[in-house]
Amino acid sequence: MSSLEVQRHNQTVLESLEPGDQVEFVRGVYSHWAVYVGGNEVVHLSGVDGAMGSHMGHSCTISGVEFGKGIVRRDNFWDVVMNSMVHKNNSKDEKLKHFEPSQIVRRALSKIGKVGYNLIFKNCEHFASWCRYDKEKSDQADGWLTGLAVGGGAFAALGIVAWLRSGQKKDKEKQ
Repeated sequence: MSSLEVQRHNQTVLESLEPGDQVEFVRGVYSHWAVYVGGNEVVHLSGVDGAMGSHMGHSCTISGVEFGKGIVRRDNFWDVVMNSMVHKNNSKDEKLKHFEPSQIVRRALSKIGKVGYNLIFKNCEHFASWCRYDKEKSDQADGWLTGLAVGGGAFAALGIVAWLRSGQKKDKEKQ
């Protein structure tokens, strides 16, 4: 899709949003999440200075990526969009009961300025989900954890197979 088509798409999505809707900004390998509060504004868990920073010496880092510098902010929709394709995404409504729109907005606004971030347990999708459903849920993080578990399990299985084969090879050498 051309950038003009993406912009038109995003404008159509913006026009369809109602206060309390969850907004998904597709960023490629991950999505950024926010709550639409009206007036072309969203509330979201973001990096203190925009994107999350990297500081090798920080005590809350994994491979140098800092996880304690997220802040809940109220920003203009277009300032958050960047080059993203945007979707209204209230898909968790199928399984979870949501608050009334005014209460969702009130919950989101009540957290402005709160600091904290963790990729797996307290990310922007957790925040948006808490605002709408009172449940910190991130399908992305759950998917990553499942992938790690499956990948880790597969890696462990390959290691066991290699170890068993090396033992069989040694037994044959002894014969």
